[in-house]
Amino acid sequence: MTQATSTSEIVVLEEGSVTLPKGYKAGGMHCGIKRKRLDLGYIVSEVPATAAGVYTTNIFQAAPLLVTQESVAKENKLQAIIVNSGNANACTGEQGLLDAYTMQKDFANELGIEAHLVAVTSTGVIGELMPMDKVKAGVTQILNKEYENESLFKEAILTTDTCVKHTAVQMTIDGKKVSIGGASKGSGMIHPNMATMLGFVTTDANIAQEDLLAALRDVTNQTFNMITVDGDTSTNDMVLVLANGLAENSQLTKDHPEWDIFKKGLKLVCESLAKKIARDGEGATKLVEVQVTGSYSRNAASAVGKAIISSNLVKTAIYGTDPNWGRIVTAIGYSGVPVEPNAIKVAIGPYTVFENGLPSMFVEEEVKEYLQLDVIKIHVELNQGEFSATAWGCDLTYDYVKINASYRT
Repeated sequence: MTQATSTSEIVVLEEGSVTLPKGYKAGGMHCGIKRKRLDLGYIVSEVPATAAGVYTTNIFQAAPLLVTQESVAKENKLQAIIVNSGNANACTGEQGLLDAYTMQKDFANELGIEAHLVAVTSTGVIGELMPMDKVKAGVTQILNKEYENESLFKEAILTTDTCVKHTAVQMTIDGKKVSIGGASKGSGMIHPNMATMLGFVTTDANIAQEDLLAALRDVTNQTFNMITVDGDTSTNDMVLVLANGLAENSQLTKDHPEWDIFKKGLKLVCESLAKKIARDGEGATKLVEVQVTGSYSRNAASAVGKAIISSNLVKTAIYGTDPNWGRIVTAIGYSGVPVEPNAIKVAIGPYTVFENGLPSMFVEEEVKEYLQLDVIKIHVELNQGEFSATAWGCDLTYDYVKINASYRT
């Protein structure tokens, strides 16, 4: 049963996904890249969709990412996405690029569409050539009805993830029901400025491409770029949005009277996916949320939040239920943001631990008990202005080392 919550204008469907908007189907299968788990998935729109994407900042960009950027740039349209897990097709040279083009062309042929309307994405081990005999066989079968199910798609994109990640929202624009759905993967190599994650967002909204891209970039900076697990950024990461217009609303632009409703819905989807990625960090036991308020700019607030959530000392203290506020203050100090130390207030959950440049009186056992919860909130008040930002991450555990010590072998 789908659980739904609502804001004043938007219904949030936590169990919704990329096939909730009109005109989309998705599926997945096991083609043999991984030993047993599903490893090949797809999303297809009935009609070509307006497309926008944001991509990893890593200088080493994997072949599928290059192919997808080229495709989106051709006419800002996509109709399908083919994605594999288990092999990143990164640092694979000219052959890797040819393999990515082959995946694109083969899936386009199966759909009967032009190749540039297909995005290619991959995630997994870096530096190994794709087993193209298995991939090609999978691509020729994946559109069979037995593999058409969005739950199979969500499974097929996972690597070290422990759970699928998906959500959706619905709203009314121009009297038409508009839906936005999302699915993502990500568990390790997660850090602000795009990480080892893939995000897929679909909508049936009719929207201008330049405004869709601007909205995606802004929302990404407030969501996907505000999460961290371990400080590493990857070679393959991207978030793609497809908007096929089948809701038949008047074209959305930033000047549309209900633009803010759509953008709020997009942010809700991306924030939900981002938080689920942070919570599913490799070996993690807790989701950590850092809210920074009272900053002179949003960028400054973001920088402070990122510094705290990225600190391994903060993350290990939270794992060990140690209310070591000094580590939080230290992270604020090296964030690069000029602050007034005596004006800052720091709270761990409901407990103020630092204020006016000095430690506050608190009962350590009460804070330790709070730190045993599954969701930990840290609040930093800078008292410098009216801007705020929120960052998300997780604790750093022994299991993170175990998982990554033997990831490839």
